[in-house]
Amino acid sequence: MRPASASARRARPLLGTFVEIAAWGPPGVLDGAIDAAFAAVAQVHGLMSFHEPSSDLGRVNREASRGAVTVHPWTSAVLRAALDLHRVSEGLFDITVAPVLQRLGHLPGRAPGGHPAEAPRDAGFELLGADRLRFRRPGVRIDLGGIAKGFAVDRALDVLRDHGAKRGLINAGGDLAVFGAAGERVWLRDPRRPAASLGHVTIRNEAIASSGGGRALVVDPRRAAPSLGIRGATVLAPSCLLADALTKLVRIAGEAAGPVLERYGASALFLSAGGLVHVTRDWSTRVRRAS
Repeated sequence: MRPASASARRARPLLGTFVEIAAWGPPGVLDGAIDAAFAAVAQVHGLMSFHEPSSDLGRVNREASRGAVTVHPWTSAVLRAALDLHRVSEGLFDITVAPVLQRLGHLPGRAPGGHPAEAPRDAGFELLGADRLRFRRPGVRIDLGGIAKGFAVDRALDVLRDHGAKRGLINAGGDLAVFGAAGERVWLRDPRRPAASLGHVTIRNEAIASSGGGRALVVDPRRAAPSLGIRGATVLAPSCLLADALTKLVRIAGEAAGPVLERYGASALFLSAGGLVHVTRDWSTRVRRAS
C-alpha cells in the first residue's frame, strides 16, 4: 500500500544562487509539482535578468527610452510592485539605480552618460495599460535584482499549491517562503561573522529574506552611492517579493523604514554599522537568540 503522504526535496542552480524546493503531499504529485516550480523560477530568471540581452529587462533597457515596450505579465507585476514601493517609501526603493551599480562594477556594461549624481524623485518610468512601459527620460536603466528573486519564490510556491502539494518550502539563497500547517525554523546569519548565528525564528505561511555581507551592495538613491549605515537586515513579510524588497529599504533607512514595514504587514531585524542589533516590536517575541 502506498503512503497517503510523502515528501521530496531538490535543488538547482538558478537566479545566481542555489534554489531548494521541498514539498509534502500525495506521492503521485510531488515530482511533477517540483519540476513545475523550478520551471516557474527559471521563467522569472529568463524574463528579469539584467545579464541576459534577450530578457524582458534587456529589451526594456535598450528600447524604453525611445518608446513603449511590451513585457510579460509577470514582469509587469514586478514593475507595478516596484512603483508602489517607490511611492510608499518616498523614493527610497528605486529600481533605476542600475547605472550606479554599473559604475561600481556590480552590473555588466557601461553606465549611460549623463546619469545625474542625485536621482530625480520620480520613479524614472511609467506603465501604460496592462503590460507596457516607457522610460521618462534618456539614461534610465532598471535592475530588478532587489525584488525579482522574491517574486520567483512566490510563483514557485503558487505552482506547488496548484499541483496539489499540501506543504511547501522554497529557499533561493536566503529568500525563503513556506506554506502549510508545519512551521519552518530559520537561522539568522550574523553579517559580522558568516559562520555564526544571531538566533532563529519559526515562520508559517509567510516569507523571510536577508540582505547583507559579501557583495550584497545596496544603493541609496538619494546619494547615488552605496548605503553603508546598516550591515545586514532580515525582513518577515506576507510574500517573498515584499520580504526581498523591504530588506533593501531597511538597509537604506534603518528605523525610519518602520512605517513602510507596518503598511505592508512586515517586520525587521537589522544590524547597524556599529554592531547593534535592532528589531521591530513584534520580532522581540519571535526571535530566539543564539546561546
